[in-house]
Amino acid sequence: MVDSVAVFGGGCFWCLDTLFRQVRGVEEVVCGYAGGATEAPTYEAVCSGRTGHAEVLRISFDSARISYRELLEIFFSLHDPTTLNRQGHDVGTQYRSIIVGQDADQRMQAEDVIDEFNRAGYWSQPIVTEVIMDARFHPGEAYHQNYFERNPDQGYCTLVIAPKLADFRKKFLSRLRS
Repeated sequence: MVDSVAVFGGGCFWCLDTLFRQVRGVEEVVCGYAGGATEAPTYEAVCSGRTGHAEVLRISFDSARISYRELLEIFFSLHDPTTLNRQGHDVGTQYRSIIVGQDADQRMQAEDVIDEFNRAGYWSQPIVTEVIMDARFHPGEAYHQNYFERNPDQGYCTLVIAPKLADFRKKFLSRLRS
């Protein structure tokens, strides 16, 4: 039963969308935009870097099957949270690492995980993930939803997403849907 929502951004939303759809307890994933000033952002406007929005996912999940903390741990393992406004070859503020807390508890958990991971030295640089509250989520265009599943032979999907998906399935086997 869906009872919670998480909003994360960590680079191109097609990658994260594909991976989070595999996770047991995740009931729905919607690609979209958050963290900017434009009232009705479009993909083209967000990619221009002028709207201030990041590509994000709205993840609806069953907290009895997966916790917000577990989702945070997965999120941080799927991208490089130490690079400002970029993930790999994707460069711009729309690709920044961002968490949009839905309540004070989510914000606190996100900040605690960031602090814990920084102290543990998981990365050689500090985490620069932005944690914000009260940012409106704007659903992305229909053609972005479940992109990999619908376009497995597209170049970005075969060269970038498919290898990440294979690695993800090995690393998180115990957390995957059956």
